[in-house]
Amino acid sequence: MTKTNLMAAASAMGLGCFAVPAFAQDAATVAFLMPDQASTRYEEHDWPGFQAAMGELCPDCTLIYQNGNADVALQQQQFNSVIAQGASIIVLDPVDSSAAAALVQIAQSQDVKVIAYDRPVPDVPADYYVSFDNEGIGYAIAQSLVEHLQAEGVPEGSGVLQINGSPTDAAAGLIRDGIDQSLDASQYETLSEFDTPDWAPPRAQEWAAGQITRFGDQITGIVAANDGTAGGAIAALKAAGVEPIPPVTGNDATIAALQRIIAGDQYNTISKPSEIVAKAAAEVAATFLKGETPEAKTTLYDTPSELFVPAVVTRDNIKAEIFDTGIQTTDEVCTSEYVDACRELGLID
Repeated sequence: MTKTNLMAAASAMGLGCFAVPAFAQDAATVAFLMPDQASTRYEEHDWPGFQAAMGELCPDCTLIYQNGNADVALQQQQFNSVIAQGASIIVLDPVDSSAAAALVQIAQSQDVKVIAYDRPVPDVPADYYVSFDNEGIGYAIAQSLVEHLQAEGVPEGSGVLQINGSPTDAAAGLIRDGIDQSLDASQYETLSEFDTPDWAPPRAQEWAAGQITRFGDQITGIVAANDGTAGGAIAALKAAGVEPIPPVTGNDATIAALQRIIAGDQYNTISKPSEIVAKAAAEVAATFLKGETPEAKTTLYDTPSELFVPAVVTRDNIKAEIFDTGIQTTDEVCTSEYVDACRELGLID
């Protein structure tokens, strides 16, 4: 990525050009390695956000973007490749959090800094970790569902399904821990639980379909760990003719999830603009490039960290949290199929 391209990207996002500090490595190479393409967020939000922030902080830096496409071996090849290309800092969102420990060790043996991104590396401390508070996310979405069921008078002992994220993703494990904390303290029973390989919505849909056959109307809610798995669960409910659809949680505030919330098909999601974490990763990288040590706001897995606290979004606050803040626009979300529901919520005239 050239300086010209970086500044064009920054300009396109309305950042413009202005003076930046001098770096000890003002022509450094920084790699940004993301884990998969099952979610559109990496190409649509994380990478553009990191690219724009680095364009502001270090316009002479060379940036490399790669996506591991849920393939551990491919990500390892990409990791080795960017080191060979001279990367002095690697921002790593690992395909497999356990396997990433070896990557961190390889980098650190060659004086390459690793910023763990979104998903932690529990077994070997990275140089820094930036993410949203994943355990807090799990607790928040589950507790929101529990409180909704209570408010709706759903009786004690009623059943919920739990759809977790990928078993190779340590962040998914933290989300699961938060969900468990809420559900275990509630008056509701977890009927069954599933770890979704690679966060793949079709796998969540397939599993949910089997549980619908198994438990039927005993299912009074579903705690899904992200919007993709939520979408899979909702597709299974609709295919089975379940009416009304029980409340289903989510996480990521994707456009599809926001549309489902507006339509009444999904109960909640988590608003966590990826650009926030991407900018934080760029600031940590810039600090390392100056030869300084970034401040640890907290510590996770013996790694200095900064964790952001996101907001739960439902139909009740979607206008304030998503549209009034400019996270999404009604032009993007209130497409033809959702116009009437958007009008009902006062999102459009």
